[in-house]
Amino acid sequence: MHTPLTLALSKGRIFNDTLPLLKSAGIVVLEDPESSRKLILPTSNSALRIIVVRASDVPTYVQYGAADIGVAGKDVLIEHGGVGLYQPIDLQIAACRMSVAVAQGFDYPRAVRRGSRLRVATKYVEIARNHFASKGVHVDLIKLYGSMELAPLVGLADAIVDLISTGSTLRANNLVEVEQIMAISSRLIVNQAALKLKREVLQPILAAFERASS
Repeated sequence: MHTPLTLALSKGRIFNDTLPLLKSAGIVVLEDPESSRKLILPTSNSALRIIVVRASDVPTYVQYGAADIGVAGKDVLIEHGGVGLYQPIDLQIAACRMSVAVAQGFDYPRAVRRGSRLRVATKYVEIARNHFASKGVHVDLIKLYGSMELAPLVGLADAIVDLISTGSTLRANNLVEVEQIMAISSRLIVNQAALKLKREVLQPILAAFERASS
């Protein structure tokens, strides 16, 4: 008997947006991660099980083969580096954007003149570093894990780099989006060894995801 394929998902938007793709492949997740205490969820297809992990951990589980496939945002993949991962399909789900935001009234164009220095709070250190380096702006990066919006309000940082969906949290905290760095969506990622060794069982699932996202 084959070990079932393991799909790594994170709770929340990615999980919810992946459900219709699974359903179109004839696969139903049998337990709700919000109400179940289980971290491994069965599906209606005995050849596939779901593991629920933190969003930033999805690429690591797939890279090391603890999961065969996963769904991760482009932001997470850039920060991870994408080592040992095959990224065949942009699923075009959980879409948002990575942007720079500052407190209302902060003169951002003046602050990013070539050669200037800026304090930037972010969880996305690689993306922020590359973005400002391309503009010739020196940055002191302050890594935070939550409540980015607070940093400019209390003087911790001049700007933040964060994911923005509707912008309502920014507006509620008197911040403004001043520059979009990149559009973000979620991708299907595959462990490279699994792609070779489990191709027969993987292929129908990859094909179903591709059909559903096109």
